[in-house]
This record gives sequence, C-alpha cells and structure tokens, in this order.
Amino acid sequence: MPVIPFVPSLREQIADRLRGDLLSGELSEGCSLGEQELSERFAVSRTPIREALQQLTYEGLLEGRRHAGVKVTRRPSDAIYEFAVTIRKSVETFALRAFFAELADSDFRQWSAILNNMQHACIARDYRSIAEHDIAFHRSIVCRAHQRELEAIWVPLLARVRTHFYETYRTNYDDPIVIYKEHAGIVDVFRAGDLDAAVLSLENNIC
Repeated sequence: MPVIPFVPSLREQIADRLRGDLLSGELSEGCSLGEQELSERFAVSRTPIREALQQLTYEGLLEGRRHAGVKVTRRPSDAIYEFAVTIRKSVETFALRAFFAELADSDFRQWSAILNNMQHACIARDYRSIAEHDIAFHRSIVCRAHQRELEAIWVPLLARVRTHFYETYRTNYDDPIVIYKEHAGIVDVFRAGDLDAAVLSLENNIC
C-alpha cells in the first residue's frame, strides 16, 4: 500500500509559522496579534487564522485579552524557568518509564527522522529550526506514553520556556552540531535497553 504523505492543514501551517516567529523573538512579548492583519499576511480567510491563534493560546504562547484579540505571553522569571525544568524532567521521565519496555522499530524510525532534520539544521546553523526539532524530540517522548494528562501538563509548560532553547543554542554552543550529537546519544542509550541509564540520559539533557 503506498504511503500517503502528510499534508498539514492551513491552521497547522500558520501555527507553525507563528510558533517559529515567537520562538526566534521576531514577535516580542506583549505584542498584539490581530486576525485581520494576519489574514492579509498569509492571504487566507480569518477562519484558519482564528484556529491557529486558538492552538497557540492552548500551548501557552499567546494569551487572550477581553475584546482585544490576543498577545504574546511574557517571558517567565528565572525562578519560574528553573521550576519548569524540574517539572519537565518529571513529566518526560515518567512518560519514558511508561513505554520503555514497549520500544519498537517504529519509535526509532521516528527519532531517526527527527534527528536527521536536526542534523541538517545544525549544519546550517539554523537555530530556529534546531529548537523546533529539539522540541519535537521531547514531545515525541511525552506523546509516546499515550496519556493525554501528560500532554496537557507538558504543552503549556514548554510554551513558557521555549524561547530559552533558541537563546541557549546561540550563546552556549560554538558548534551547534553538538546539539545533534547529544540527542543522537540519548537515542543510542534508549536502544541499549537500560531503563535507568535512559532516564539519566534524558534528565541530563533537560536544562
């Protein structure tokens, strides 16, 4: 049976573009977003714009204002960021423990695809894309547990700290290919089948 390629909907395409703008800081905190302006920018009706804004609001990247559309959420304090890292570690390692005994080839194929994209982004020094692939990697772990409660905790939590991904890469890595190697190393540990080592490897990457 031929593989049917995934084609993202207009809502998903617009949400991805805006998410990238938010991640890179192109859309600054407190910035207002209007449906009409975005409709003209993307040359689409207001319906997919409204749906994309609702998605990003759910993720915690935007916040609604009564009778005034939405605006970009403000960056959390360093103390909140450190707290969020602690919660992230708990959620992601809980998810990993939940499915580790059931790891299958399909899991490693998915991670291989993410890592391949991350590697290309690292070579190109495209920090915005690197951050998106990094987030996709960690999200895949949470989603693999098939527990919606975990996703409901993780998605808005990560939204509060996602700008730190972009900033950390630009300031802490002379050669971004190290980011790819770190994540490839995590998958290698997963493949070895030692749960405790896998949990430790994942924890060490979340900071």
